Amino acid sequence: MAMAFKMATTGMWVADECKNSFHEMKWKKVHRYIVFKIDEKSRLVTVDKVGGPGEGYDDLAASLPGDDCRYAVFDFDFVTADNCRKSKIFFIAWSPTASRIRAKILYATSKAGLRRVLEGIHYELQATDPTEMGFDLIRDRAK
Repeated sequence: MAMAFKMATTGMWVADECKNSFHEMKWKKVHRYIVFKIDEKSRLVTVDKVGGPGEGYDDLAASLPGDDCRYAVFDFDFVTADNCRKSKIFFIAWSPTASRIRAKILYATSKAGLRRVLEGIHYELQATDPTEMGFDLIRDRAK
């Protein structure tokens, strides 16, 4: 690892692969979504899964574990009423009710640091179950 970005509040580090993958998604459009996880032993936020440009929101929702926390970013493309193509990036803090209390606290306190590293996020969602991050909610927020 050439470089990592430290999150001062929790002593966590964000691996440079997180920022690089995010920039590839934002500028080159080679990813539709990225899922991040925290490795508690190394105190490092890393990329858990990357969704290709052909994957959709359902693929992102299916890749989130039902018993552990994750962060995710999703690049939502849509067409406005004026027939303009637009793209909005959503940050999702996934903290299911079945996850451990320690994990929930760790992810909640580390979220702001990761958001600072990932510049250009338009909207944020916090979800504890899939109904709190449904595709309709994403679509309605983006427009």
